[in-house]
Amino acid sequence: MNKRVILILLLCLVCLTLTGCLPGDERYTEEKPAGFFWGVWHGWIAPISLIGGIFNEKIRIYEVVNTGWWYDFGFYMAIIGGFGGLSLVRKK
Repeated sequence: MNKRVILILLLCLVCLTLTGCLPGDERYTEEKPAGFFWGVWHGWIAPISLIGGIFNEKIRIYEVVNTGWWYDFGFYMAIIGGFGGLSLVRKK
């Protein structure tokens, strides 16, 4: 197979796998809310959540059932930092 086709198939598989972890899927309850690390994860996959939310109104960018400040902190860190964030575009 062509390397480009394999790369596209792999990218599609990764995107489908990530959709299983999107906020707003009613996995979290008042007894077991999303915490700091879920905030980080939801921040990292926020662009995918945004696209998924177009097709499914239950998918949100932000998990409303969360632990509060710590979830917010993790979410914000991930949004600002991303997977390397600004270090990928800085000039050396």
